[in-house]
Amino acid sequence: MPHIDLPPLPGIVALLAAHPDTAAPLNQLAETLLRGPSPLTPAQRETIAAHVSRGNDCDFCAETHGAVARELGGADPDDATLRSLLTIAGKVRVSGRSVTADDIAAARAAGADDRAIHDTVLIAAAFSMFNRYVDGLATLTPTDPSHYDRHAKALATGGYLRPPS
Repeated sequence: MPHIDLPPLPGIVALLAAHPDTAAPLNQLAETLLRGPSPLTPAQRETIAAHVSRGNDCDFCAETHGAVARELGGADPDDATLRSLLTIAGKVRVSGRSVTADDIAAARAAGADDRAIHDTVLIAAAFSMFNRYVDGLATLTPTDPSHYDRHAKALATGGYLRPPS
């Protein structure tokens, strides 16, 4: 049961529907981070979002963005660049100050450029906020995996600026 009065929609969808004044900038942020220009593919960025969300125990966001990453073709689990960026994202999730010069050097050695490192840190920081927003208000979290698969199709094809479905 959500902590505040919300429409009976899952996760952030309920929050966006209930609060359109904050929905527009939050959707724009998600669109920019996950679909805007970047050396990282949308699938890689969705994987980073899912990784951070899983680390934050935000089931709604972890399941949603994991499903979107899969819908977009997935990210190569053997990709050394992505693995190094996931290490950075995991540290940002806990504390930005936990990222070390060695972490950055390892990402660069694996092929990440400054923009990929930047985008990873910003996605990790933003998704920590999104996770806390979703879970801090106890939004509904579907348990049926087919919900996430349906939602992923809409997000993969339409992005984050469309009204939630």
